[in-house]
Amino acid sequence: MKKILLLAVLLAPLALAGCAHRTVVVYEPPPPPSEFSQVAQQAYHNGVVAARRDINAGLPPDVNRHPRFRRPPVEPPFIEDYRHGFRAGYQAVYRNGAPPAGY
Repeated sequence: MKKILLLAVLLAPLALAGCAHRTVVVYEPPPPPSEFSQVAQQAYHNGVVAARRDINAGLPPDVNRHPRFRRPPVEPPFIEDYRHGFRAGYQAVYRNGAPPAGY
């Protein structure tokens, strides 16, 4: 009887260790401001993606390192609008925090 009780006491921590639940963290970047044009909203999304890549790579924030910011993929009349949206999305990630690497 003592052996069974001793065995149960020794195995209890192992049985309970499997009961831990994983915590799932879902990171949603902040949405673009509603007053942004369609071009600026797409640029905002591109800026969020670029900032997340920089964070995962351990790089310091620098919007100028990104080719889409330096040479926006839009027609000349929309270049400043695109850069404004890209910069806003990029800065929103760094300002509001980002998930740890791997998320």
